[in-house]
Amino acid sequence: MNWRRPLIYSLLYASGSRIPQCLKTIKRYEFASREQIEELKNTKLEKLLLHAYNNVPYYHKLLPECDVVKDGKVMLDNFSRIPLLTKEIIRTQSENLYSSDYKNRKPYENTSGGSTGEPVKFIQDKEYDDWNIATKLYFNAVIGKDLGESEIKFWGSDRDILAGNLTIKDRLINRLYNRKFFNSYRLGEKEIKNLIELNNRFKPKAYWAYMESALELANYLSHHELYFHPPEIVISTIGPLTDEVKEKIETNMNCKVYNQYGSREVGAISCQCKKQRSMHTFPWWNHVEILDEHDKSIQNQEGRVVVTTFHNYSMPLIRYEIGDVAVAGGWGCDCGRNSMLLKKVIGRTLGYFKKADGSLVHSHFLVQALFFRDWIKRFQIIQDEIDHVLIKVQLNENASADKGDIEDITRKTKILMGDSCKVDFDFVEQIHRTTSGKYVYTLCKVK
Repeated sequence: MNWRRPLIYSLLYASGSRIPQCLKTIKRYEFASREQIEELKNTKLEKLLLHAYNNVPYYHKLLPECDVVKDGKVMLDNFSRIPLLTKEIIRTQSENLYSSDYKNRKPYENTSGGSTGEPVKFIQDKEYDDWNIATKLYFNAVIGKDLGESEIKFWGSDRDILAGNLTIKDRLINRLYNRKFFNSYRLGEKEIKNLIELNNRFKPKAYWAYMESALELANYLSHHELYFHPPEIVISTIGPLTDEVKEKIETNMNCKVYNQYGSREVGAISCQCKKQRSMHTFPWWNHVEILDEHDKSIQNQEGRVVVTTFHNYSMPLIRYEIGDVAVAGGWGCDCGRNSMLLKKVIGRTLGYFKKADGSLVHSHFLVQALFFRDWIKRFQIIQDEIDHVLIKVQLNENASADKGDIEDITRKTKILMGDSCKVDFDFVEQIHRTTSGKYVYTLCKVK
């Protein structure tokens, strides 16, 4: 019996959380027709745009200029005229993107995961958080994992590498939600054996995992005759889930694998249903566009991902270009849901680096070490030899490298890679995109 579910709901209601109410709304639109979804989108967009015009300096000026707001009325037919919101605009506009009433909305600061090598700071609020959590709980339930059922979060933790512990609050929350956390930043044979022991003792129903982490576990299981109690579900995120990778994980972990896509800036964006085909977007939560090089919506070919968040009124992100590339796949699925679909998401690959002892370490820890250095515009981290890491840096205009920052980045690289690892910096004029339009900012060349 899952006694945790009613207990968690009781605590949510007692705390004044809107998550239960958000879930009721989501269920109301889960199988809505395409016409109903379009009506919902228009209603949410109109409300958001009016708020942005009346309360956000950047949009108060911009929206009339592109004829989206006229005489206090929203002209949704002109929505596509709104210029894309980029990371550079967020940096330069800063608090001009904040709503005048954001301090009354229980705001908190967050940062992007930096998938393009250009992380940004932004604010979110309690309403955003409640809707984001509700959407995640929803798609977990869609693929068979209910609130309070056992889960291993196979995730990365900077804190665990630098300090070695989860906080007491983290432990209490994990216990309530029946969740075990296993750090995926270091994955040597010892760590994988510890994970397998935890898995067999805990017997989780689901894993929430970095794609690369689940793949490394699957590879280990394929080469060792060990008992592994199979979960029912793996939710794969962060990296692109190819058919080959999906088959490898499903075969060796003996379970179903579902692809999920999201970002820190806009939360959950899409997830597969039980059909395991295209990924469903969430029309109650955000508006997703896939655009070509001329900013026109396209289907069935690669385009840039642009998202408008419906529920972050503290800092509205309207037509925000995340920096990812994806393929839109029309609307509707055999499961009965009629939301817009993504066939696949390209990029956002955060892989492992290799150490001399054969163990693996997740490169995301190094990426975090380069975030928010004022002199860095873009970067690329390359392991070209087993004991050598080359960090390419494109400087911000009129900026020079900070000696203290370089020493700190070098120190953190050696924490992850070992003291014998040599770290060099190469200052370049430009870091080029791949042919798919992404900045590949971690690269392991060691076989």
